Amino acid sequence: MHLRATALGTAAALALTLGTAGTAGAATAGPPPAAAGRPGDIVTATPTAFHPLPGQPTGTRAWHLTYRSTTAKGTPNTVSGTVIVPDDGRTGPRPLVTYAVGTVGLADACAPSAGFPKGTTMEANLIQQLTARGWAVAVTDYEGLGTPGDHTYTVGRAEGQAVLDAARAAERLPEAAAAGVTADSPVGIMGYSQGGQATSWAAELHHSYAPELKVRGTATGGVPADLRKVADANNGNVGAGLILMAAIGQNAAFPELRLDKYLNDRGRYYVSYLREHCVVADVAAGLFKRISDVTVRNPLDQPDWQARLRESTLGTRAPDAPVYLYHGTADELIPYAVGRRLRADWCARGARVQWSSIPLGEHVLGAIVGATPAAEWLAARFAGRPAPGNCG
Repeated sequence: MHLRATALGTAAALALTLGTAGTAGAATAGPPPAAAGRPGDIVTATPTAFHPLPGQPTGTRAWHLTYRSTTAKGTPNTVSGTVIVPDDGRTGPRPLVTYAVGTVGLADACAPSAGFPKGTTMEANLIQQLTARGWAVAVTDYEGLGTPGDHTYTVGRAEGQAVLDAARAAERLPEAAAAGVTADSPVGIMGYSQGGQATSWAAELHHSYAPELKVRGTATGGVPADLRKVADANNGNVGAGLILMAAIGQNAAFPELRLDKYLNDRGRYYVSYLREHCVVADVAAGLFKRISDVTVRNPLDQPDWQARLRESTLGTRAPDAPVYLYHGTADELIPYAVGRRLRADWCARGARVQWSSIPLGEHVLGAIVGATPAAEWLAARFAGRPAPGNCG
């Protein structure tokens, strides 16, 4: 497969160097939605293992969780994820990073938590760099990825709430608390690509949704802040397969959109295929397809679809903690102009933003090159140093 075919979405690209996403089989059964409790309350907790590559030791302890969260419509749901804590004997409060991965696919077997024990989860090497600093990490699987139902891919509010609730769940896990993950832990939020959308939403929602979390800052990159502009850029282009994935995700959150009535036979085939496979196969299947190839009419031209896409637009409220925002100038999947507009919108609303351009960086390079400076920026926030900004 040509290198470019695996560069669609951060997770797919990172598979080249950090592990490979496999083809998924039948959906993994999950628990029913919790009937009572608070967002972030733990439904189930089971010891698991964290390996960036098969068998690679990490000096950590890990737990697979299911926890309560909230859908985009405000109703309770149950989401899965993983909490990873360095096995270093530390008991005092330690930093906690709630980490959101980039695009992995729509099938349950693609969920980060499904691959951690086997060493096949994309971005696990980046996560290991955080645990090596002595930080605990909570990794959400997002709504519908590892639990029943379709994954609400690209639905910003659902993603952001899942990210914040993963941090809450980590702080409520007794075994993690014994290792220093407590309500007193300074919290960082980190992610790129789909993870950039999720973490940016978490940053915007923190004050209203989870104000008790001691968020010190958000490091977010390659952010698809305006889904319609991202779709327009990818229609007929290298990331065209991701548009249909996003349509499936929006339809999962808002079934009244009735994606099925817009699809032709080819579209129905691809939707079935996308639901059963992970991202490397998914995006290869959708290469250089236009929306018109898989639909009888374009749902993105319809007022109800446009309204739901606008609901996921970022930049309408200011994060209440500092932000490190980065983007590659040659990003072929998420236009650089989309990232610059998010910076401008946040700055105009009074947010403390440090903007970083990655010269000649396409989407994959932005993920890899941007990870270490982003972690260094978070380390400075955990150390209590003032956050720089360059909005002026």
